[in-house]
Amino acid sequence: MLHSSNSRRSLQLIQRRLFILLLRAFTLVVVLVMVCIFSLAGLFIGRAANNDPWFRFPLATALETYYLAQGGWQGVEVLFADQSIASLPALPAHWQNFLLVDANGLALATHGRADPARRGSLYQAQAGDEPIDLYVNGVLVGKLIIETAQFSSAWWAAQRLLQPVIFLSIFPAVLTLIIGMLLMRRVVTPLAEVIAAAQAVAAGDLSARVTVRGPDDLRALTDSFNQMTSALERSARERRNMLADIAHELRTPLTVIRGRLEGIVDGIYAPDEGHIAPVLEETYLLERLVEDLRLLTLAEARQLHFERRPLALVDLAQRAAGLFEAEAAEKAIALTVEAGQVGMVAADPHRVEQVIGNLVSNALRYTPAGGSVTIQVTQTPSGVELRVSDSGPGAPEEDLPHIFDRFWRGEKSRSRAGGGAGLGLAIARQLIEAQRGAVFAQNRPQGGLTVGFFLPLD
Repeated sequence: MLHSSNSRRSLQLIQRRLFILLLRAFTLVVVLVMVCIFSLAGLFIGRAANNDPWFRFPLATALETYYLAQGGWQGVEVLFADQSIASLPALPAHWQNFLLVDANGLALATHGRADPARRGSLYQAQAGDEPIDLYVNGVLVGKLIIETAQFSSAWWAAQRLLQPVIFLSIFPAVLTLIIGMLLMRRVVTPLAEVIAAAQAVAAGDLSARVTVRGPDDLRALTDSFNQMTSALERSARERRNMLADIAHELRTPLTVIRGRLEGIVDGIYAPDEGHIAPVLEETYLLERLVEDLRLLTLAEARQLHFERRPLALVDLAQRAAGLFEAEAAEKAIALTVEAGQVGMVAADPHRVEQVIGNLVSNALRYTPAGGSVTIQVTQTPSGVELRVSDSGPGAPEEDLPHIFDRFWRGEKSRSRAGGGAGLGLAIARQLIEAQRGAVFAQNRPQGGLTVGFFLPLD
């Protein structure tokens, strides 16, 4: 219960961190987009303000039109008195203080808080004044002075254009954040579960699994993670089982050796050949077991050296039959070879002969007296198969996938009394697969077991 509570707390913490991280990323994107929009708008306004009269202060355009129509500034005070022109819409009240001067700087008219007494006198620039040049047909005809430090014609034009830009920017920004949050919920939870499960595996919990969900990439990630943890868990379980099996296999001969030697030392057994020979046999058994373990370890690590060359499996099968002929005769077992015309395969003769020997020895071990063992070599479209079939008790169907596992023995037919440590078929699989081949095992319809291998043609 405590472990489950810690896992949930860790998952929630990871989800919170990922959510905040992604939220910051989306917010940064929105800010950068808005900055780019405002920068481009400002650049556009700045360039347009220097070339397009539409961006000029409206009163400046009205005054230029008035001068062009009247041919001078006569009666311009009337224009300033017209509220429909002077009090421009959307123009702040503190920007409505105007002073008009002619080309020589003589004050012609004022409006707002501008001092009326200045009319008729030369214009003296003051702090905060914003002059706008007035041109007619390319000739400077006067200046419009806005008497406030808070006004800028460029800023006024920018404000008029940026208002819709700001409005249009806020909507996609909010929409982007909403979509980002929805996407984060879909991505954050599966990713957080993977991270939490990885932390659990790092802490030693190989049973951690992740629910497969989310986008395709995350589904592929979680599926790969689950496969990885399953492989790690299976490997750890096999390692524990292998160590237990090795300890079991070593304990029996060591117990025999120790008992015999203690008996000889204590004077219970005479130090003669009859009591020493069993000890020597157990040392041979230990030697074979250690050598098999070494060979299996090297084969699984793909560190064995193979001298591949063309060879005929029929010759190796007949050679194996000759080597086991005496053992088969002693058990009254008929050992035969059946082979037709088959092609050559590229393989290591020594390793393949070792595999055939393991298969034949295994078949002879579990075939009762009066039975038969057949070595059959056949050609297939893509290679050559060698099968070793016996007339023994066979194996349960559910045990067939485990026949080539280390230290595997069935409940009845493969007991410790039958001899062997259960490494022969495991070694055979590693030696054949290392040479691009495959092993197989199946029960015969008429009874017995068939174990064999396939090697491709070269």
